[in-house]
Amino acid sequence: MTVDGSEGRHAVTVTRLRAGEAIHVVDGHGTRVIGSVRGHDARSSCEVDVETVEHEVEPRLRLVVVQALAKGERGELAVEQLTEIGVDVIVPWSAAHCVVQWKQDRIEKSRQRWMDAARAAAKQSRRARFPIVAELADTAAVVARVREARGAVLLHESAAQGIAGVSLPESGDLVIVVGPEGGISDGELVTLQAAGATCVRLGPSVLRTSSAGMAAVAALMASSPRWAVGNSGGDDRGEPRRGRMPS
Repeated sequence: MTVDGSEGRHAVTVTRLRAGEAIHVVDGHGTRVIGSVRGHDARSSCEVDVETVEHEVEPRLRLVVVQALAKGERGELAVEQLTEIGVDVIVPWSAAHCVVQWKQDRIEKSRQRWMDAARAAAKQSRRARFPIVAELADTAAVVARVREARGAVLLHESAAQGIAGVSLPESGDLVIVVGPEGGISDGELVTLQAAGATCVRLGPSVLRTSSAGMAAVAALMASSPRWAVGNSGGDDRGEPRRGRMPS
């Protein structure tokens, strides 16, 4: 098997893999090839002796985080952290009180930055299935996602219920809505709750929008089968399907 292109160059010139070293190659859609480096050229590709191939199925419970836009690099930081912790879908949200808004002529470029951040974080955290970065959503689109989901929580500092008391669905989408630094507007709060979102708080302190999503996912997944030891997003037993690469 040959690894070339940008990934091959990265393996050879940045990671500096040498003959005999272990290597994992993923396609971002759940397939992971495990093998060892046979050799490489000076700059652009390496040859891999394939040992096993694993196929991770999609998890029964899909984590969808609606992440409000943030200023500076905090948006990309949020995406990195959500990717590392295992979120399946990240939805950029143009909330009413966002300090920054993606201008119409730069929406795709801004979304691409989030996609690049997700891809880099997925490789760093050794994910075989990369998260989807959805198109920019307005509040109406977020409301539609909440209505269609099997469960939805809205993070808010004034909520009476703590996140530890949330019951998780066994399957389908679990939507977690993270507001902007400027806070969720009263209108958004009412509309999202009417659509079915449960308003919860993380604790006594108020987190930045760039870290609130990761903290919420950690709190929700702590007792979930998705975080059971040995679970890598595979079948109902938590095991990926393995096989030998045909010769």
